[in-house]
Amino acid sequence: MKIAFFNTKSYDQRYFDSANQEHGHELHYIPSHLNSETAHLIKDEEVVCAFINDSLNAEVLTTLKSKDVKLIALRSAGFNHVDLVAAKNLDLPVVRVPTYSPYAVAEHAVGLLLCLNRKIHRAFNRVREGDFSLHNLMGFDMHGKTIGVIGTGKIGQTFIKIMLGFGCKVIAYDICVNEECQKKGVEYVSLETLFAQANVISLHCPLNEATHHLINQDSLNLMQDGVTIINTSRGKLIDTKAVIQALKRGKVGLLGLDVYEEEEALFFEDFSDSVIQDDQLSRLLTFPNVIVTSHQAFFTEEAMQKIAGVTLNNITEFATHGVIQNQVTVN
Repeated sequence: MKIAFFNTKSYDQRYFDSANQEHGHELHYIPSHLNSETAHLIKDEEVVCAFINDSLNAEVLTTLKSKDVKLIALRSAGFNHVDLVAAKNLDLPVVRVPTYSPYAVAEHAVGLLLCLNRKIHRAFNRVREGDFSLHNLMGFDMHGKTIGVIGTGKIGQTFIKIMLGFGCKVIAYDICVNEECQKKGVEYVSLETLFAQANVISLHCPLNEATHHLINQDSLNLMQDGVTIINTSRGKLIDTKAVIQALKRGKVGLLGLDVYEEEEALFFEDFSDSVIQDDQLSRLLTFPNVIVTSHQAFFTEEAMQKIAGVTLNNITEFATHGVIQNQVTVN
């Protein structure tokens, strides 16, 4: 099939070209984000492959349908950027990559936690300037700390295993209790209890109406002073304005973000020669106890290979058998 890949970088092309050797699709790479203005770039492609910060609202989907696009293939697990109701009404199926590498994301979450706790980012810069003092570099032992994990899917479970390996006590919240986690000693508690008891809170849940701004002024008020929050899931799980205020008053002691609620206009692009116009993100970057990475938790060789392989296999299955193994549906 002819596939239009929007929002592509050189690394996307490298991995998809390699994976396509066993599929034989015709791949067209478009650097632009997919939105209402760029949807018209479609010529005769039958499939559109989009990423997490592309826009797939009703207007875009209608344009794609008018161009005879037959399938939307997401090269991501998340699909909250797609109007699934509009896609269903247009009879335009949507497929995704449900899992790629839980280790990649979980390990990045742990990396953020360790870097923040032991001030590695600050020590790195200090030593390069010839300052070998230890003032303001004090951390805490992870061993014995209470780790609150919100969301115990595959990524959450992987993060839990690592934390248990550090000798931490793990409490968790999920709408579905995982028995394997319980067997390992994880205690499932209410959100309120988790917020109150956890020294560290790590978010591994999807974004939906129930989880939007899960971390807000009210939930922050329930937390311990100096709590550590790690988010490698979805940016809109956190109310940025509320967490900035919590940082200023010391309620949040450490904050590690690989995602940001207004990241669509910024992440994956180089703005090093520009002035960032997002005032909230700019404010976050001024805190010495905050680390922001640009949605790179997924970015490992193994994950990219899996993303490319599963995406193209989804398309091949659709083309060959009409089967859509990883279709995203709306209730």
